[in-house]
Amino acid sequence: MIKKYKDFDWVLFGAAVAIFIAGLLFLFSAIYSKNIDFIIRQIAWFLIGALFFMGIININYRKIISLGYVFYFFSIVLLLVVFFFGSKRLGAQRWLELGSFNFQPSEFAKLFITLALIQYLTEQKSKKGLGNIAAAFLLMILPFVLILAQPDLGTALMLVPVFLVLLYIWGARLKHLFFIMAAGLAASPLAWLMLKDYQKDRLMVFVNPNIDPLGAGYTVIQSRIAIGSGGIFGKGWLSGTQSQLNFLTERHTDFIFSVAGEEWGFAGSAILIALYYVLVRRAIEIARKTDDPCGVLVACGMATIIGIQVIVNISMTMGFMPVVGLPLPLVSYGGSSLLVTMIALGLLESVAIHR
Repeated sequence: MIKKYKDFDWVLFGAAVAIFIAGLLFLFSAIYSKNIDFIIRQIAWFLIGALFFMGIININYRKIISLGYVFYFFSIVLLLVVFFFGSKRLGAQRWLELGSFNFQPSEFAKLFITLALIQYLTEQKSKKGLGNIAAAFLLMILPFVLILAQPDLGTALMLVPVFLVLLYIWGARLKHLFFIMAAGLAASPLAWLMLKDYQKDRLMVFVNPNIDPLGAGYTVIQSRIAIGSGGIFGKGWLSGTQSQLNFLTERHTDFIFSVAGEEWGFAGSAILIALYYVLVRRAIEIARKTDDPCGVLVACGMATIIGIQVIVNISMTMGFMPVVGLPLPLVSYGGSSLLVTMIALGLLESVAIHR
């Protein structure tokens, strides 16, 4: 038994646990004056995720990837079910209710589509032409459109870097990747027409938050104030004025990094970012140590899902990127995001163990 787990990456596991514990402290500070049930639910989702994690590390990742198309079909079904039976919040229809729990199919679709792409690219390892790239693109574009229609711009856009990274690792020619990116930029005016009004407002606010300081720009302005007021060492746990006095909205979900910045300051935020760096770095190290092309794609895909989300979330809380509604992995409140991250970590450990 010990020999079986000799390649278990304890550094990756330790970084993830440390981030989650820090996230509980941020979450408690963000909501303790209202309802601590969020803490109980977050821990419950983590424990469920831990069960998935332990199950996955005992399964060879190749067997999981061999079911990629099954996961893909399941994700499409879930995304379609949302349009008929999903619950609406803040103008978006993204959630399905399961008793007292809600889950977000687009979060799982992000992972399942990645697995399907890996299965397809692994099967086509000796054929790396435009036809294969086009087929992979078609595999990605249907769920992309379904997620965008919910609307969930952030999760939909997450599929793009995952798609490009997987193609690059697979061995696609750079000129083909540049062509895809150029085509995407050329189509951006059409994408603008497809956006909802509130999404357009968020993009305009990114250019200048003061255009609508009491509306779309309010959260970004308050978030920047919170992070800036934290200084070097912060105001102290449970002592952030922007969060405790309810100036900062969505502080337990998409903008929880603002709570960390205000209460823990630059030093605490830097430690959190360093932990994320260690986590992603270990994922890349797992990819480097395996000779199996499938294992490399899995490790790089999971590293991209986690790493891009961290970059986008932290950047949007500081006004460096538009607000697109992406949670901070292992920190933001949300069972779907937490469970998907735990599954991704399980896949990384499976590659480390079974490579």
